[in-house]
Amino acid sequence: MRFETVVLDLAGTTVVDDGLVELGFERAFDRVLPGDPGRAAAVEHVRATMGQSKIEVFRALADEATAQRLNQAFEQAYGELVEEGRCAPIPGAEKAVRELRERGLAVVFTTGFGRATADAVVGALGWRDLADAVLTPADAGRGRPAPDLNLTALLRTGAGSVDALVVVGDTESDAASGVAAGAGLVVGVLTGGRAEPALRAAGAQHVLGSVVELPALIDAVTDGRR
Repeated sequence: MRFETVVLDLAGTTVVDDGLVELGFERAFDRVLPGDPGRAAAVEHVRATMGQSKIEVFRALADEATAQRLNQAFEQAYGELVEEGRCAPIPGAEKAVRELRERGLAVVFTTGFGRATADAVVGALGWRDLADAVLTPADAGRGRPAPDLNLTALLRTGAGSVDALVVVGDTESDAASGVAAGAGLVVGVLTGGRAEPALRAAGAQHVLGSVVELPALIDAVTDGRR
């Protein structure tokens, strides 16, 4: 059994986050709910739910109308940060993706961002043609930790089974979504600031320093499957 499709998260996994998501939310919150006393708790919630669908995160904080306003303001604020040059790749990430594709693996980027933000990120990095697809929760039905993004990646790339999926991310939600999808390999990376024990507790079978180490890990695991 060989792997066929690698599902890679964006922010924190292939793209440097460095607090950018949190900063984008802070800007959005201050524009939509200036002076609201719940700001600190809201930021903490966003921090705790990294990797999940942003609109669902905002729905947990406010009524539907306010959540929609927060989501729109976040998309705008994050886009501004990208335009300010605050978007950068994890060192070596592009090379790692190209190595995977040269080996015949399909690669799909997934994210909790909306389409506009996802497109802004891959566009700023010059990655529009780097992966086979870029999927958002709107493309799949539900965001992480549900399995939908990974299963949609399987369908889009024509992988033969869930066991042929490799799911890689920097948060507990990424790992949990890989487990929920039945992925053959679930990998955590430490570039998003989460600790290794937390990623393993969420289901990551391996935890790497960064995505740069992924091609070698896939080779090793594939050899073990033969």
